[in-house]
Amino acid sequence: MAMSNLLYPLNPTTFTLSRKPLHSPFLSSFTNQPYLFTLTNFATKPRNKTPTKPRRSTHITAKSNGDDPADTSDRLISAICYFYPFFDGIQYGKYVITQFTPIQAVIQPLVPAIRVFKSFPFNGFLVFLTLYFVVVRNQNFSRYVRFNTMQAIVLDVLLIFPDVLERSFNPRGGLGLDLLMSLDSTVFLFLFVCLIYGSSSCLLGQLPRLPIVADAADRQVL
Repeated sequence: MAMSNLLYPLNPTTFTLSRKPLHSPFLSSFTNQPYLFTLTNFATKPRNKTPTKPRRSTHITAKSNGDDPADTSDRLISAICYFYPFFDGIQYGKYVITQFTPIQAVIQPLVPAIRVFKSFPFNGFLVFLTLYFVVVRNQNFSRYVRFNTMQAIVLDVLLIFPDVLERSFNPRGGLGLDLLMSLDSTVFLFLFVCLIYGSSSCLLGQLPRLPIVADAADRQVL
């Protein structure tokens, strides 16, 4: 309201002439000038203000690939992909699983699927090829599915480093064995957290970004 009064004053002013004589002694020298400028107001018609349009409410929806929201099938496929690196790195949990009963209870329903995955030595490599060439490189899948699948693949590729360390040193006891147990437990817990976070986020329609692997997945998914 204050801004509108500044922009549209109701009573603009103008200059008019007044014939009232001056009686001030100080200004007596100006009595020969019969006219002085004084300010008077005159009423003007109020200006017609254009009606303001009501503001439109903005709704924000989570997007899968920037264009379409993730549907149920995209969420389910993306959530399943995060089981791949967890199954492939389950051997790193041999120390943690035996010590913590709650983790055993969570993993127990997955034991049949883990056995099938580990039944053939090249299953991990075959799954890798399938996910990369059939899903990631397939434009028929949404970017949401391809990005989450690529995150799972990159996470599985990173398992090469602890595997190389374990095969190279393989201590039998002492400080070396303690360090190896700590490394294996850290890798397993990281995989376990990534599985829970990635799968639950996908089921909720959100886009999980895993540390270390998210940027690499972005560069691979066009």
